[in-house]
This record gives sequence, C-alpha cells and structure tokens, in this order.
Amino acid sequence: MKNIAIYPGSFDPVTNGHLDIVERGLKIFDKVIVAILHNTGKKALFTVKERIDMLEKSTKKLKNVEIDTFAGLLVDFAAQKKAHAILRGMRALSDFEYEFQLALMNRKLNREVQTIFLMTGLRWIYTSSSIIKEAARFGGNINGMVTPVVKKKLKEKFDQMKFIPD
Repeated sequence: MKNIAIYPGSFDPVTNGHLDIVERGLKIFDKVIVAILHNTGKKALFTVKERIDMLEKSTKKLKNVEIDTFAGLLVDFAAQKKAHAILRGMRALSDFEYEFQLALMNRKLNREVQTIFLMTGLRWIYTSSSIIKEAARFGGNINGMVTPVVKKKLKEKFDQMKFIPD
C-alpha cells in the first residue's frame, strides 16, 4: 500500500515555498497529490487550468507528484484518492489557529485521515501567493520566490490587465 498525502491549496500562483513543502513531503510520503481547491468564494488571479499548468511545469522534475483539483470536502477527496494524510505548511504562529481548527474538523469528519504539519523553511517564511502577486503587480523583483514559468505567467497576466479598459 502506498503512503499518499494530499497537499491542498489555491496555489494562485504556486510559490517556491509551496514547492519546498512538496519536496520535503516526498521524503515522508511515497506520493504527494497537490490538490487545487475549486473555491468559488475566492477571486483568483489565475484560472484553475492555468494553475494546473504552472504546477505541472514547476514540479516536472519531481517524481511521484500528481496535480489534481477538487471541490467539496477535503477528507472525501483524500478517501477517493486513498490518501491517509493531509500535508499542510505553516509559516508562523498566525497560521496555527486556523490550521489547527481545520485539522480538528477534518479529524472529526474522517478519523482515518491524519493532518501532518511541516514548518515552512526559513527562506520562505515571509512568502505567500498574495504578497508575491502584489509585488509582481507593481514590478517588484520576485526572483527566487517563484519558478521562472510562474514569474513569466505573472508578468503576462499583469501586462494583459494594464490594457483592459475600466
């Protein structure tokens, strides 16, 4: 039986901090499924298709990584994929309360699925998709925070937005 973990998120866009969690997760699990949540309540910069493409290109050198999407309960998706763990990254104490609540609720919904927390590497403790998008929007230097493919997609997206009339 394979030891499979689900790494859920919006990945709008995927950052090097996300990829660090995936790489470290692969040292613990046989397979990591990076799962993009369909969250209709959140306005995303990139479409799900664009995020899948960026994740596939950003993880192409990693073995045993699968990119997928889901809607609904994460624990139901985990059961469907035969995963027994949910992989979560935590940057700081501010993440803990929210992540702890999610883990407790997931445990209540399905006691067979465990939540595993990995502390974000110090290099990535300050990064988030939101902060990177904000920096990229105004031409900030995001080198080393995202893969070259993501950097290119961010530039294209913001260049495109400049030409859309109000």
